[in-house]
Amino acid sequence: MPVFTRFSESSQPGDGVPEVETETEGGEQGEGERGETAAVAADPAPGATRAGDGPRLTGLRTWRTRAAALRHRPALLRTWRTRHPRAARAVHLAVTVIAAFLVLGALLLPNTLPALKAVSFARIPAEAVLGAVVVLALPRRPRLVAAVLYGLGLTALTTVNLLDMGFNEYLGRGFNAALDWDLLPDAQAYVEDTLGGGVATAAAVGAVVLVLLVAAVMVAASIRLADVLSRHRVRASKGALIAGTVWVACSALGLTLFGGPIASERGAGALKVHAQRTVESLRDEAAFVRQSKADTFGNTPPGELLPDLRGKDVIFTFIESYGRSAIEDPIMAPGVDRTLDSSTEALKKAGFDARSGWLTSATYGGSSWLGHSTTMSGLWIDNQRRYRTVSAGDHLTLTKAFQKTGAWDTVGVMPGVQKGWPEEKWYGLDKLYDAFDLGYRGPKFSWSTMPDQYALEAFQRRVHGKKRDKPLMSFVILTSSHQPWAPIPRSVGWDELGDGSVFDAIQKAGNKASDVITDTTKSRQEYGKSIQYSVTSLTQWLRRYGTDDTVLVFLGDHQPIARVSGNHASRDVPVSIVAKDPKVLDKVADWKWTQGLKPDHDAPVWRMSSFRDRFLKAFGSTPHPSKG
Repeated sequence: MPVFTRFSESSQPGDGVPEVETETEGGEQGEGERGETAAVAADPAPGATRAGDGPRLTGLRTWRTRAAALRHRPALLRTWRTRHPRAARAVHLAVTVIAAFLVLGALLLPNTLPALKAVSFARIPAEAVLGAVVVLALPRRPRLVAAVLYGLGLTALTTVNLLDMGFNEYLGRGFNAALDWDLLPDAQAYVEDTLGGGVATAAAVGAVVLVLLVAAVMVAASIRLADVLSRHRVRASKGALIAGTVWVACSALGLTLFGGPIASERGAGALKVHAQRTVESLRDEAAFVRQSKADTFGNTPPGELLPDLRGKDVIFTFIESYGRSAIEDPIMAPGVDRTLDSSTEALKKAGFDARSGWLTSATYGGSSWLGHSTTMSGLWIDNQRRYRTVSAGDHLTLTKAFQKTGAWDTVGVMPGVQKGWPEEKWYGLDKLYDAFDLGYRGPKFSWSTMPDQYALEAFQRRVHGKKRDKPLMSFVILTSSHQPWAPIPRSVGWDELGDGSVFDAIQKAGNKASDVITDTTKSRQEYGKSIQYSVTSLTQWLRRYGTDDTVLVFLGDHQPIARVSGNHASRDVPVSIVAKDPKVLDKVADWKWTQGLKPDHDAPVWRMSSFRDRFLKAFGSTPHPSKG
């Protein structure tokens, strides 16, 4: 039978709670209901249905029922407060306290993980005092608008602080709003290659949801506090006056607590720093465009470039994340130093000698291409905008100088490149061998597409070992020491490499990336092992395939992330030149580099951007500047 529903006022005075009554057509009615039956039948309550009702009428009544229920919700809440006053007061106080903690926490949140301590929040933020004063001075509607804007400001502040934490942890610097958005797709690609596409998608969605959640929470907290302050205007005014007086006194006297000032301007200061950083970056970009057009060797004729290396096979090799910490950190250094010492001795037995020093990288923890381009171009390329600017121009790279002479064939071997790479032309490479050109059929090792040993053997088979009319200049990027350093390949017999399938069992038996990423000690240990593997692979290849005319220059592109290299670690990376011909090393004798593959602690340190010009001059190149 159809059921008719209607709302009537509660029988209890003042409640205002809707009471639902139902009656069945043709059924009995209780006492006191007979007088209402005709009215109900003639005009059913919203949502009720009768025989002959159409879908449109039914939908309209359903909507009216829901609207009526929504109108009565405040009444329900008032009733609950009336019946449970103590619980209501406790909830009200708890929500207000939580809102205050959220706002104060956002204003005092530091931007580095080491500073994220309880004592960092024992401060009086000026932004909270000013916010209270503004709220108290405004009428209701402007106050609501101000609270919403304040909450959005807290959202922006929290977001940049969290980004700063991540960038400081991985890249050793804060987030730059003008430059670093371009790095986010690369970060997602790294997560996808390391932990899988599902994790990468979840991380991206989670980041967006987190920002929206922070915005909703901060706006709600700001509105809540503004409402509380306005309803207790007299006491709130006195509290704001007292807090402001204390803040001014602490600021004037320079009072500190737990190593920091009591009077804090952390929130406004952080936003100011980011604003200044953005403006300076935009100005710097314009200045760099002019700088990149000038070149010490821009007009040098081909015949005056690198005359003292003619006839030599020259190989420039970058080892991923090979930094000073690998050689000097007490956890990682013992194993790496043994590898460098034993490799130096093995090379000597094969007739090779080496000299080593330090270069200060333009990047830290990642963005390896910035280190590569800085070394090869002689320009300080420390952000993505600079990289795009210079790689789109014709500034002479060290590798292109070899191509310009016409005396060398030039190739690039880059197993980490898995998509189009237009920079090939800027680097002056006649041919590029990427991840798909080396014939590898084995497993990936996390981000690294193939073990360094295989990449070097493929380089030998496809390029270096072939007969040619000219000597070869090679640009090789090794990737096995790329984070997260799990799993790490192991060396196998060079004659066993085949198509790389031999690494299947090694990859399966290795550590999982997720286990190493979350363990700082294990990350440092495995990082050291990965550097040992890469150095061993490279020096074994040189002993096996190097000739009297081989010249190898190898170096790191940057230090590993701060969690591995340590807080406040330098940006220095080792660089070595190895050759059989003593005349080659005689050309760099005045560099005062350390003999062997391990540079001394006090060996010369140069900016990475100075290497191109020093190398060109050392091997006979004549400067002919261009002004752009």
